Amino acid sequence: MYCITDEQIEYIHNDIRRDGVAMEDLQLNLLDHICCIIEQEFEGNDDFEHFYRQTLKRICDKNLHEIEEETINLLTFKNYYFMKKAMMLSGAISVAALIFGSFFKVMHWPGASILLVVGVFFLGLVFLPLMAIIKTREADNTADKITSVSGTLMGVLFCMAIMFAIQHWPGARSGIYWLIAVGFTLFVFIPIYFFTGIRKPERRANTIIITILLVGFTCLQFTMVGLRRPVPQLPTYTYLGNEQILHSLRLKTNTNTESARLVTDINNACEQLKSILIKRELSTPAIPADFEQRDIMLNEKLVDLRETYETTHLLTDLKAAVSRYNSLAGGNKIPLDHTILSVAQEQLGHTTNLFILNSLTQLQISIAVAENGKEKLTALHRNNDEDQTLAAK
Repeated sequence: MYCITDEQIEYIHNDIRRDGVAMEDLQLNLLDHICCIIEQEFEGNDDFEHFYRQTLKRICDKNLHEIEEETINLLTFKNYYFMKKAMMLSGAISVAALIFGSFFKVMHWPGASILLVVGVFFLGLVFLPLMAIIKTREADNTADKITSVSGTLMGVLFCMAIMFAIQHWPGARSGIYWLIAVGFTLFVFIPIYFFTGIRKPERRANTIIITILLVGFTCLQFTMVGLRRPVPQLPTYTYLGNEQILHSLRLKTNTNTESARLVTDINNACEQLKSILIKRELSTPAIPADFEQRDIMLNEKLVDLRETYETTHLLTDLKAAVSRYNSLAGGNKIPLDHTILSVAQEQLGHTTNLFILNSLTQLQISIAVAENGKEKLTALHRNNDEDQTLAAK
């Protein structure tokens, strides 16, 4: 065992102080730990300075001041390591969910919306707040703490804007949440970041470059925010007009016949599908009569009826009922061309909500017209029979 000298002990003690360790108890603990390693492993014929430096690399990555920072964090911030692990875990979950959610959405596979919501939730409400708490604890001055908090708040605002857009929650179509996030970034975070970093010569160049990038990307985001009131597209008015026509054509039929039961099944399936599509966009099963006054707009967007079991099952039942109805209708078959029922299975992900809504309503109108024709023909035959009976008497 090597016997360390007093001069070497003094040299190590002074070096620990020069390395930024100010806590006296920590200085003595580090000194004792390093001396024990040297006495156990150092061979007297080797270079002491070189062995000492190699020993320091085993204890810390850069300098001994890192150990003091970790010690202070442990003393003043008891849950530091737990929160750090939670931050890493939530970040990994959010990244994985966003990657798979984006891929699922591109491929129009079921579960894309759930994965994206989970990813945005963990990123905006778990990872970013934990990162802000840890960074503010580690920051040396108030300016850096304010920068960390404002940057985290900016990220949370963008995540919330994305969450509202994905879920089609109230206010998402007006772009107000995007506008709040962009406005906070331009007028709060970027000025704080710029004036905090520009004061430090070693960070000045990076601060200017990153500020330019932030302003550029934020302005590009601003160009995507719709400030004008959205105008309903022609397919929306077409759908509402078709609904009025359908309402005027509906009549009560004899449900004892197979044809009438099929009509009921077809109408029920169509109404359920329309209710699901409208609720996804407006969070209500039907478009209200005063939708323009209430700023409730039905925007045209791509949808995939294969995303959920309910819509897949309803579409399958609808196709079967219409096919059976046409087989009983003889020459008065319901036209299916250019409707959702004529779309191939692999192309269902390339149809829009308004196309589906209009084709379902037109299908109901065609059946209502056909049934009305049958009722009129039946009534005409009944009247003829009555006339013939009266004439015979």
